[in-house]
Amino acid sequence: MANAKQIEELKNILLERKELITRNIQGSRDSIDSLKNSECNDEYDYAEVSSDSFKEGIIANQQIKELNEIEDALKRIDKGTYGICEMCDESIAIGRLRAKPFAKYCTPCREIHEQEQ
Repeated sequence: MANAKQIEELKNILLERKELITRNIQGSRDSIDSLKNSECNDEYDYAEVSSDSFKEGIIANQQIKELNEIEDALKRIDKGTYGICEMCDESIAIGRLRAKPFAKYCTPCREIHEQEQ
């Protein structure tokens, strides 16, 4: 299980990532707004703008999902349940937390969860 110092380090990583993602999401929204306001002279321009808007939207949605996972991890830190698998209540390995600081499941439970999905 992660000790207090490791949890603090991971919390800082989560907070930095949260800030970066928040900026990226706003950038994507600004980009989509800009694309909506661009002039389309023909069907090719329209197709390009639509494709770019679609890609920006997908990226923003993925980042919103990660942002929600980060916020959940920060709540678990505050509650004192961070680093404990939500499925089996065992400690999540520090290596896994370093690789994915918002992990909710230990490696064996993650595999089970993914198979069920």
